[in-house]
Amino acid sequence: MTAPQAARDRALAVVPDGGLFIDGAFAPAASGATFETVDPATGLVITGVARGAEADVDRAVRAARRAFDSGVWSRCAPAERKRVLLRIADALAERVEEFALLESLDGGKILRDTRAWDIPGTVAILRWYAEAVDKVYGEVAPIDPSRLAVITRAPLGVVGAVVPWNYPLEMAMWKIAPALATGNSMVLKPAEETPLTALAFAELCSAAGLPDGVFNVVTGLGPEAGRALGLHDDVDAIAFTGSTATGKRFMEYSGQSNLKAVWPECGGKSANLVFADNADLAQVAARAAGGIFHCSGQVCSANSRLLVHRSIADELTALIVAEAERLRVGDPMAEDTELGPLVGAGHAERVRGFISRGAERSSLVTGGAVAPSGMPGGGAAFVAPTIFTGVAPDSELFAEEVFGPVLGITVFDDEDEAIALANRSRYGLAASVFTDDLRRAHRVSARLVAGTVTINGVDAVDVTVPFGGFKQSGFGRDLSLHALDKYTGLTTRWFEA
Repeated sequence: MTAPQAARDRALAVVPDGGLFIDGAFAPAASGATFETVDPATGLVITGVARGAEADVDRAVRAARRAFDSGVWSRCAPAERKRVLLRIADALAERVEEFALLESLDGGKILRDTRAWDIPGTVAILRWYAEAVDKVYGEVAPIDPSRLAVITRAPLGVVGAVVPWNYPLEMAMWKIAPALATGNSMVLKPAEETPLTALAFAELCSAAGLPDGVFNVVTGLGPEAGRALGLHDDVDAIAFTGSTATGKRFMEYSGQSNLKAVWPECGGKSANLVFADNADLAQVAARAAGGIFHCSGQVCSANSRLLVHRSIADELTALIVAEAERLRVGDPMAEDTELGPLVGAGHAERVRGFISRGAERSSLVTGGAVAPSGMPGGGAAFVAPTIFTGVAPDSELFAEEVFGPVLGITVFDDEDEAIALANRSRYGLAASVFTDDLRRAHRVSARLVAGTVTINGVDAVDVTVPFGGFKQSGFGRDLSLHALDKYTGLTTRWFEA
């Protein structure tokens, strides 16, 4: 047996119960319906998962509301919430290998990455927010001393979270950790493509002592379970990460129901501006390639638009093409794989559609086909690292989020043109600037419309700083202490003499 197959077998051995997790226990959907979750690398079915719908969402919300109103979590001492969350983090840390295997099996992510980064990063986020629980203070207003106004933060109640498939558990933890830390109850709807680690985590939380009903998971399809969560009148807030189109739907659901708060973190088309003053173009090329090809390009803040000064465009393009062509494409369970499959054959076909249409207006210099993965069935979910040059600012490749390993290169002649091109997007999530000129770094980064701008690097993220964007990338902000604000509401209590 090969090492990748052995890893796949270990993953299959720890697949969790495929039921909904509501009020501390697994249960089937009310309808009894299920759907299949598939290993994108092989195309084989992993298991059947409960297909939750409106009745199941309602059951989960009622359990979350009961738990919240009981005060067992919402009104317990912050130090107690901290103790339980740290115990959950410790339990997850002990099972990094298991969760890494599940995430790679379910979403096609490279096992080396899920083991080294995704699951340990998830643990770190949970620990960080657990430690922050008892360090948030209220305020006393500076008013007439004969009166007293005390301002405190209170949990909102029941928080719904809808998360994507590219970082299934880590992205969920961006919502779970601050929401639970502040005393809320939750209903999580994971992406239908990658439900397994959410279910395994819910079971882990229960075993570690999180009270029943505080954290619930409803698996299902977006138009059914996701829509029901967005429209539910007893959900106080929705934290969403996903496409801009779906984010807009959740805003509509809020208006059609109880005007719940919605924090959308949506799509991106991040620009990477490279100026001619860079002394080490090989290093720029390596980082630029990482910025688009990591996770097979399935990153909302991926640097998919490369804007390069005309004088260095040919040299930098050749270096990035070399980086792309040396990537080892293959089984995500293999230790030497650098680029695995996309999340599924359907998404891969969508990406290939962008490539086919892009070739009509731009120059395809490498990639553009099914990658030779060596996997069963021809590797239908694999797309080779793809690079286009001559991408026009009015083209689909320049404007639309592909969400795959596809890089478009556009040249510019001066700084103002570069900034104008970078900001010529309906998105405003992230950007990168490569320059050896400190003044230019400050000047250009200040003019870019993006929630995060990384200088001489790509896609910098840390739990200590907020993540989110502008324009149609949404206005939600995850991570940092700022996230604690959005899962709480301000209450003012007046004391009269």
